[in-house]
Amino acid sequence: MQFRDIPGLEETKARLKQNAQSGRIPHAQMFLGPEGSGKLALAWAYAQYLSCENRNDEDSCGICGSCHKISKLIHPDLHFTFPTVGAKALSSMFMDKWRPALESNPYLNVFDWLKLLDNENKQGNITVDECRDIIKRLSLKSFESEYKFIILWMPEFLGKEGNTLLKMIEEPPEKTIFILVAEDQDEIIGTIRSRVQLVKVPRFSDEASKLYLESQHLAQGEQADVIAFLSEGSLNRAIELSAAEDTSFFTSFRSWLLACYYVKIAEMLKWSESTAQLGRENQKQLLEYGIKLLREVVLVRNGATELVKIRGAERDFAEKFSQLVDDSMLEKMTATLSEYAYYIERNANAKIALFQISLLFKNILASSRAK
Repeated sequence: MQFRDIPGLEETKARLKQNAQSGRIPHAQMFLGPEGSGKLALAWAYAQYLSCENRNDEDSCGICGSCHKISKLIHPDLHFTFPTVGAKALSSMFMDKWRPALESNPYLNVFDWLKLLDNENKQGNITVDECRDIIKRLSLKSFESEYKFIILWMPEFLGKEGNTLLKMIEEPPEKTIFILVAEDQDEIIGTIRSRVQLVKVPRFSDEASKLYLESQHLAQGEQADVIAFLSEGSLNRAIELSAAEDTSFFTSFRSWLLACYYVKIAEMLKWSESTAQLGRENQKQLLEYGIKLLREVVLVRNGATELVKIRGAERDFAEKFSQLVDDSMLEKMTATLSEYAYYIERNANAKIALFQISLLFKNILASSRAK
C-alpha cells in the first residue's frame, strides 16, 4: 500500500511523511476516523513508507524487497491485531483470512470482517491472550526492517484487557511503533488514550470517492457521482453501492416524486410495483438517496448554495422543486422516507410500503398544489 493508492487526504499524508523525514516518529499513535475512512489504509501505507529502502519525499518506492513484502502483508516486522471471536482466539490464527480481506478492501468495517469469519452475529473481542501475544511478538528483535510495527485495528474491542498493554505502549522496545486504528475514542480506555498521539483522519470528499471508484473500475461518470454522493465519505459504503444492481436512482426518484405531486395514481402504483422488484437492498438505497436529495433541496431553499453537493440535472431539479415546497413539507417527506426505509429493511411488504409512501407524499404535497 502506497500513499498514492489512497485518494485525497493530502494534509494527513503530508503530516505522516513529514514525521518520517524529520525523524520525529511517535512510538504510539492513534489514527482516528469514521467508518469507511482511510485510517487503516494510511496505517498500512505509513508502515510501508517507514520501511522502504528507497523512499522519496512523496512516497515509498513500491518495488524494493520491503515494499513488496509489506504490500503483500507478509513482512515479518509488520504485525496486526484485530477483533476475533472466541475466548482464546489470537489474530495470528486468522491471518489467512485477514490478508485477502485487507487487500481486497482496506476500508472494511468490523461487521464485514466478522461476517468473513461466519460470526457476524457474535461479539468480537481482543482477548487478554492476544495482548500477551503482542508483548511476546514485540519483545523480539526486528528481522529485516529498521522498525517493528503493530497495527491494532479497532482498539474499542480491547476493554479492560487493554491495561495489559500499557507498559508496552508507554515504553516500547527501541524502534517499535504502535498504530491504533480507531473509530470511537470514547470507547477506548482512558489509560490508553493518554499514551498515544492522535492523528485525525477525515471522511473522504465526494471527489476523492469518485476518483477511487473510477480508478478501480467500480463505477464511471454519472454513476460514480451518484455513488460518491450517497456514500457520504465512506469508501466502504461506496464499494458496497457499486456492487448494487442499480444506482441510477435520480431518474426513478424524480419521476415518482412528480407523479405524487400531480396525483397520477396509476404512475404511482406502477412505480411501486417496479421498484418492489429491485430487491430489498436497492429499495433501501433508493429511499436513502431520496433523503439525501431532499436535504439538498432544503439547502437550496435556504440559500446555502455553497453547501450543495449535487450538480447537473439533480441540481436543476432541486432548484425547481425547492420553489414548490416549504421546509415543513420537506421535513415530513424526509421523515417518511426514513421511517419506511426502516420498515423495508425489516422485511415489510415492499409493494405495499412503497405505495403507502406515495399516498403520504401526495397528501403532504397537497398544500403546494393548492397554491
